[in-house]
Amino acid sequence: MPTTYYCISDLHIGGDEALGVCDYEAEFIAFLEELAATQEDCELLIIGDIFGLWEFTDIQGPAKLGKLLEQFPAIFEAFRRAGEKIAITMLPGNHDYEIACYPEYVEKLKPYNINLEQTPAITRQINGQTIWIEHGNQYDAYNRMPDFGNPHAHPIGYFLTSNVVSTAGKHSHFGRYNWLKDIQSVYPTEQVPYWIFSNYFYHEMSGFLRWLLLPFLLFSGFEVFILLGAALEFFGMTSTNIFLHNWLFTSLGFVGNLVQLIIIINTILFVTFIILAVPLYLIWRDFRATLRRFQIVLNPAELSSEKEQKYLDAAAKVFEAHPEVTIFVYGHTHKPSLRQLGQRAVINTGTWLKRLDDVPPRFGFLPKIYLPFFCLNYFRISEAEGRIAIDYRKIPKAPPQDLTFLQRWLVSKKRRKPDAVPENILLETGVTR
Repeated sequence: MPTTYYCISDLHIGGDEALGVCDYEAEFIAFLEELAATQEDCELLIIGDIFGLWEFTDIQGPAKLGKLLEQFPAIFEAFRRAGEKIAITMLPGNHDYEIACYPEYVEKLKPYNINLEQTPAITRQINGQTIWIEHGNQYDAYNRMPDFGNPHAHPIGYFLTSNVVSTAGKHSHFGRYNWLKDIQSVYPTEQVPYWIFSNYFYHEMSGFLRWLLLPFLLFSGFEVFILLGAALEFFGMTSTNIFLHNWLFTSLGFVGNLVQLIIIINTILFVTFIILAVPLYLIWRDFRATLRRFQIVLNPAELSSEKEQKYLDAAAKVFEAHPEVTIFVYGHTHKPSLRQLGQRAVINTGTWLKRLDDVPPRFGFLPKIYLPFFCLNYFRISEAEGRIAIDYRKIPKAPPQDLTFLQRWLVSKKRRKPDAVPENILLETGVTR
């Protein structure tokens, strides 16, 4: 029995056309080679969504594995070599649910030394305690398998993925930039419309139209300062004369007149917006209340919190039903986390996909900018002198150069906040929980 377990998930390897690229292929192969060289008695657990089988729409069933072998021969060869030294176990997720439905997948993966478990959850033993492991999609109403093992019983998420994500893979190269393929990196998925609009503005909009609109959008918000200063001068509350008759604008000639015209137009629009703000706010507030009645949430932070809470509740039920379980491991949501609950722990294995942080521009009324980054990571669970050690490790990878000059300029002073994941915790064994 292994004394050490390495846990990863949500690799999403493969898919139609533009999705048939693995941004982290070199790092993943190096990771497998590192495990193969270790002297530990260990097992690699890949906890669902290793493959993007939902993203293949032109082939069906086990034939999809053949397509994956064509797309990523080096990765499968790395599996074969690593599997000669360590145990490799794979669980189905939702995007690769088909591997749970056809016995052929078990046999087709054996030559690469991959042990496929066609079940929603498995357990492992460590230091007399039990680790509960599952992908986590069964707690997601949109991706829960209604009849696990039935290849024809699909959740709503399947139809969205096969019709939206795979289409994005097929059409991504038609754009000015190859960005549409990253749709599966947007989390939560309710952010997709905002992400599409952002990419339209910064990547796809006619350059002439963008630069025509840019001055007006950049000066948006400056109107409050202009209006306040002009009002103070008009009512004689200040002796300055820089807002109603700005000498700088007049001294710049045509350029100054143009800037002044832009500010005047923006000010008129701003005043109009202020007049309409109250009724618009009341309508928006009522609309949000209506969405909440249908259990639809728009706030990204609130969405993430609600989704993560579902898994904490699921873990609590597993701990109650199975007192011997010390660690609950899941993936699916693409956001790594490690929570210690007394002498138990809940692990979210995150994803190896590119991730996106939505960042507002430094100034102006402009769409948010989605900063790309990688968080290649794994969790290591091991015995440690009568206790259980959980270590979180990240594999460095530079962010992709996906941003345009305008985007880089607008977020040059912005830095994303790293995921707040403890690097290690220790769990006592054989104690009252």
